[in-house]
Amino acid sequence: MDSCPPHTPSALLPAADITGMVLAGGRGSRMGGVDKGLQAFLGQPLALHALQRLQPQVGTCMLNANRHLEVYQGFHVPVHPDMLPDYAGPLAGFLTGLTHCTTPWLLTVPCDSPRFPRDLAARMAATAVREHAQIVLAAGPEAGRDGALQLRPQPVFALLHRSLLPSLQDFVQQGGRKIDAWTAQHAQALCHFDAAGDDVHAFANANTLQELRLLEDSA
Repeated sequence: MDSCPPHTPSALLPAADITGMVLAGGRGSRMGGVDKGLQAFLGQPLALHALQRLQPQVGTCMLNANRHLEVYQGFHVPVHPDMLPDYAGPLAGFLTGLTHCTTPWLLTVPCDSPRFPRDLAARMAATAVREHAQIVLAAGPEAGRDGALQLRPQPVFALLHRSLLPSLQDFVQQGGRKIDAWTAQHAQALCHFDAAGDDVHAFANANTLQELRLLEDSA
């Protein structure tokens, strides 16, 4: 495991160069259409929990949401709706984040994976520097069909260089919506968070209210 103190992701990529963004703009379809980011986890909204976990790791933060904006604004960070209509998915959040990002790098995390690593930014930044990558995606433990944990890409946990904005604008204007189809066009790397050294639920996401309660119970 890379060892980096809080607020210092890398000697070559300081925290001040990274803007963090919590993605809370989804429909919440599998939760019955509720605003997922406002569902309670350990006594506070999921999105707030994610935001507080991310803030010590980066220079500044913002939030992507499409509903209940006045509630999210109470979290005291800038709140930006999707720049694409009709809940266009995570790439819409990436586009919004890169458009409003004023630092060289943007780090995105979803609101529904509240236990992501506390050294996420440090290790993602170190990978970007080491691999000379414009995009770094997390690869974390996930249970397969047989129940065994495997390392799988977690593409919504993404470290993106701000120079990618024109490419993403072109991609979505042409109707592209798949993260992997866009990231494949650029120099990218995976940052591995192996199950032996990390919380096995670090990248677990709560798609349903039942999954949210189970994730809370295991915390």
